[in-house]
Amino acid sequence: MYPRESISAGPIILRPAVEADIPAVARACSDPQTQRFIPTLPSPYTEADARHWLMEIAEERWRTGGAEFSVTDAETGELNGAIGLHLPDRFGNVEVGYWVAPWARNKGVASAALRAVTTWAFEQGVPRVHLVAEMANVGSQKVALAAGFRHEGLQRGGGPLAGGGRADMALFGRLPGDSGEPIRPFLPFLPEGGLTDGVVAITMLTTADAPAYQALASLPDVVKYRVPPEAPPFAETLYRCTGAGYRWLTGVQAEMAIRDAETGAFAGDIQLSHLTPPMREAMVGYSLHPDFRGRGFVTRAVNLLAEWAFTQAGLRRLISGTNPGNLASQAVLERAGFTRGQTQKEYLPGPDGTWTDNVEWLRLR
Repeated sequence: MYPRESISAGPIILRPAVEADIPAVARACSDPQTQRFIPTLPSPYTEADARHWLMEIAEERWRTGGAEFSVTDAETGELNGAIGLHLPDRFGNVEVGYWVAPWARNKGVASAALRAVTTWAFEQGVPRVHLVAEMANVGSQKVALAAGFRHEGLQRGGGPLAGGGRADMALFGRLPGDSGEPIRPFLPFLPEGGLTDGVVAITMLTTADAPAYQALASLPDVVKYRVPPEAPPFAETLYRCTGAGYRWLTGVQAEMAIRDAETGAFAGDIQLSHLTPPMREAMVGYSLHPDFRGRGFVTRAVNLLAEWAFTQAGLRRLISGTNPGNLASQAVLERAGFTRGQTQKEYLPGPDGTWTDNVEWLRLR
């Protein structure tokens, strides 16, 4: 069993929970975001539930070989959250879980607490600490990376969803020999509000974009040049939009919406894929709804994205590819400063088992 002791971590202190924490725990656990990503919490969450957590759940965890800490402000003593170590599995590995009160978010509390409790666990002889976060919970995934946890994969259907169903869970882990230094994603996120030139805007793709994305991806002239040339089922589109932040953070793909800057309406999509860190390279792809064509939206979006990629994200090469018959896309790339390269024979999957050529394009920083 772990010793019941306090852990000092700069601006915060981790200590065993006390009865005075109950009102703050009740307020924090009533927060919609906390409820959204911890679906096992009672709803509504009352002080009686907080008392049950303190007197029963936390006590049982301590008695049976786990640990449960309140995270408090080192100066004021205010409750900022909670963090705990689950019981070791049969190999001695330990899962960590945490929540942060809404009034303490975006202040580095979660990453500081996670780093502190992980170091403490290693001092107690724990051989491995891991955590899971719902694929849509990008905030928690950022915390994991900031505390030196490496992304290790995705557990399909690994956790419950609020309201029923299952969610894929991102897995992160740390070993005693890891440095514990923050792990920076290959691509930073866009600045708050996205990118804009006053005519078009680019923002990260979100769940709310799924219906508009599906409508676009199902248009015959868009399907014609998709890879493969098929309209996706809506379930796939919804999954794609919901997991955009996760895939961005973990270096798989950066998927964005092109919007009318004036109205915010979804006009199309643009992405950076085939991310290649050693070469500082990514591939640009895009599509635009007919209602917004003929106004230079895609050229503007590609230029906005390229400028950000070269000046803020550290990329040095942007590549793209087009079907030889897709003259509109080729014109966009030419206007956006891309140079036409070689033609790759029978490179892209076409309809009915056929293969089509691919024209390569390149823009250098």
